[in-house]
Amino acid sequence: MTNFIFFTSDLLISKLIVQDNILWTNGRLKTIFQSSGSAGSVVLDKQTEKVRKNSPLYKVLLHNDPVNSMEYVVQILRQVVPKLSEQDAISIMLQAHNTGIGLVIICDLEPAEFYSESLKSKGLTSTIEKEG
Repeated sequence: MTNFIFFTSDLLISKLIVQDNILWTNGRLKTIFQSSGSAGSVVLDKQTEKVRKNSPLYKVLLHNDPVNSMEYVVQILRQVVPKLSEQDAISIMLQAHNTGIGLVIICDLEPAEFYSESLKSKGLTSTIEKEG
């Protein structure tokens, strides 16, 4: 095993450890290939690429409610989803009243489940479905 300490162009000190043609530099793995007949070595970076996949979004839906008053539905929408304005809550309630279903919010699964269950606990009918 061979240890090296060197300065990079931005004046950061890095420690290199070379063993069995494997190079570790600040926690990153690199492989050293030595070409025969030449004095130099080639270092290939073996860092894995991280790919993030966005989680699917879900729609929280409010179904028409012939039992509760319109004012109550608006009040509960604003309690359960605090970022809804009064006008947004009224629009959602009217959409559910006129078409049978209203879109409350689109979000990740966990908050969607929370919102839907909270609406149900207040006597409203709500479901979630995957967007798209």
